[in-house]
Amino acid sequence: MTPLTAAHLQMTRRQFFGRSATGVGVAALSSLLQRDLFAGLGTGGSGLPHFPARAKRVILLWQGGGPSQVDLFDYKPGLAAMRLQELPESVRSSARLSTMTSTQKSYPILPPLKPFRQYGQSGRWLSELLPGIGSIADDICLVRSMHTEAVNHSPGVTFCLSGSQIPGRPSLGSWLSYGLGSLSDDLPSFVVMTSSDQQKTCGQLFYEHYWGSGFIPSKFQGVRLRSEGEPVLYLNDAPGLDRSQKRALLDDIAAFNHHQLQGHGDPETETRIAQYEMAFKMQASVPGLLDLSKESPEVIASYGPDVHRPGSYARNCLLARRMAERGVRFVQLMHGGWDQHRNLSTQLEIQCRDTDQPTAALVKDLKQRGLLDDTLVIYAGEFGRTVFVQGDITKIDGHGRDHLGTAYSLWMAGGGVKPGIAYGETDDFSYRVVRDGVHVHDWQATLLHLLGIDHERLTYRYQGRQFRLTDVHGKVVKGIVA
Repeated sequence: MTPLTAAHLQMTRRQFFGRSATGVGVAALSSLLQRDLFAGLGTGGSGLPHFPARAKRVILLWQGGGPSQVDLFDYKPGLAAMRLQELPESVRSSARLSTMTSTQKSYPILPPLKPFRQYGQSGRWLSELLPGIGSIADDICLVRSMHTEAVNHSPGVTFCLSGSQIPGRPSLGSWLSYGLGSLSDDLPSFVVMTSSDQQKTCGQLFYEHYWGSGFIPSKFQGVRLRSEGEPVLYLNDAPGLDRSQKRALLDDIAAFNHHQLQGHGDPETETRIAQYEMAFKMQASVPGLLDLSKESPEVIASYGPDVHRPGSYARNCLLARRMAERGVRFVQLMHGGWDQHRNLSTQLEIQCRDTDQPTAALVKDLKQRGLLDDTLVIYAGEFGRTVFVQGDITKIDGHGRDHLGTAYSLWMAGGGVKPGIAYGETDDFSYRVVRDGVHVHDWQATLLHLLGIDHERLTYRYQGRQFRLTDVHGKVVKGIVA
């Protein structure tokens, strides 16, 4: 089915007459109205949000590659005494493994590389590699009982961000842009920034479908800000074209596009109109967004020395806070470097050093500015890592941990989650969930719930059926909702 045919089939009688009465004049009038009157009303259907929201916006700190819950978040004091003992077959056989270790002849247990210690008034046990996150332990909700079917990176990321392991469905940020609309007049609703460890140890790619809009109109896809060259490709005007000339040109193009839209109803024509207008506004707003000269020295320093390097995780964290202030609905930071199959003993500490301080600084910065209450900060990866060794334990650069989908950890802060708690429990080997399991679809349903959305009611009709982020699954995890 073509997009045009789909648009015609979805058009109701009310929409037909409504569009017939809509022209450039009405579009111009709407741009003059107070945006605050419409912020949060949404575009994904009537009655959005479905109930009062706890959060207005989301900052997703995506830790690509699968951070090791064994080493960082899921405290198992008994593992130290079992160092290099064979993991019981009864435990190991209960989980699906990747082909990299499914045929290993030995599965020796590797305890956490560094000791755990207690942080905050909550006494939360975290690795000593995470002193920054430890300093916000009383603000975070640590979920230790996540589980997923995925055991490879791209399907795992795609599953978490779109509800399906197969590319083609709308990403999480696109669903929110579609359902809740924008909070900003001059910045996109959904912005993406990417970074990686400086050693470039992680070979995983950031595919565009991680922030794509799938089968919903492409005006809801994420806009990626680049760290080198132009922040957004083709955003700048050609030499000799001033702003008034550009405005006149866009008005003429908009008139043609609106005429085309009324005649054919193609949602991609609507996308072109929105993209032209947003690009014009971003020409003025993006330079100010990226200019950190007005930030205080204390704030700059709190994010760590790497904040001065364009494209770094630290700098992107600071930019995420600036976007939250300016009304960006969904900020997706994607940082690679956690896929530590052979270099766990060296790279884990480097990765923690690069990400721990800026992550904590972001949460503290939001809290100090009164933004954390209605901003949901999420720190997550696609799965966890095995308690057993992959590779040769005698070689410092020859061993690590394999992927594990049956048990892993993530945490959230602000935006209506219970602070200072740990939810769920795994077995003695951090290998299988034994209490209060949270599936990927449950996490997605809960996230939408915090934003005032019933995950079963935010849908989009495509190829004859109603699709939703959580597919036909998912339940809200009420134990983590404040």
